[in-house]
Amino acid sequence: MSTPAMSGPAISSDDHLLADAEPLSIPLGNGADCAALLYRADKADAPLVLHLHAGAFVSAPSEGVPCVVRLLHSAGAAVVSLQYPLAPEHPFPQAAEAAHAALAHLHKRRRAWAGAASRIFVAGEEAGGNLAAAASLMARDRAGPPLAGQILFSPMLDVCVATASLRRAQAGPVGCRWADGWHDYLPHANDALHPYATPGAAARLAGLPPTLLFSAADDPFRDEATAFASRLRGEGVPVVRLMLPPPTHFPAPYMEAPPACDPAWVAVARERLRLFMQGLPTEHPKN
Repeated sequence: MSTPAMSGPAISSDDHLLADAEPLSIPLGNGADCAALLYRADKADAPLVLHLHAGAFVSAPSEGVPCVVRLLHSAGAAVVSLQYPLAPEHPFPQAAEAAHAALAHLHKRRRAWAGAASRIFVAGEEAGGNLAAAASLMARDRAGPPLAGQILFSPMLDVCVATASLRRAQAGPVGCRWADGWHDYLPHANDALHPYATPGAAARLAGLPPTLLFSAADDPFRDEATAFASRLRGEGVPVVRLMLPPPTHFPAPYMEAPPACDPAWVAVARERLRLFMQGLPTEHPKN
């Protein structure tokens, strides 16, 4: 895909966002709460996005603002970044249930946090992409909250951790980090059969919200993203899969602290996010 040069403000700085971040306590509906940070948008009625971080289900960013949070914010969104419960202390379905509960709370609080007309999105990278897709399935199956879209960056969708893109990415011994993460998140073999645990293998994807799915040639999860996009399209879900210009060094931008968001693909990602959250076409018809 050819990518024309894009202009726009630089990606939000950590210093600015950290200074303005508001701590939240999100009720999970089971008597427990989950910590989160709210990054408000500059304009009223901006898109309100629930962000779910990377970390192979077992870790969270230790410092700085996650790259995807900065991308979403610089594209005009208000962002709530959830510190969901981590495996192995909190195995499936605890993180997925927390994500869905947080979505419901965002919908309830959207007037205060972004605006009465704000539309709700869910976004995540790597393991967070898995949880975002799971929360979308839950919202469909449980009749809410209404979602305007899901935004997935290199989502972890294949519990087998054996795709060709993982091998070609030379990410170390095949699947070591991610295989361990899957094992900690899904300690029982039957867990992997549940659609909320492995959305890529869900029997039914119809009825999910419009999907923006980011990948790249050097993305270890490229094959998983490609297969998921194909299945979504086959079941009538509007989906755009964007291949970012390399080198992205995925998944390093999701893991490093502070994350290294390379300008070579940040401008492309930001513009596509902006269009998608406004409900506008994110790619040319020929693509």
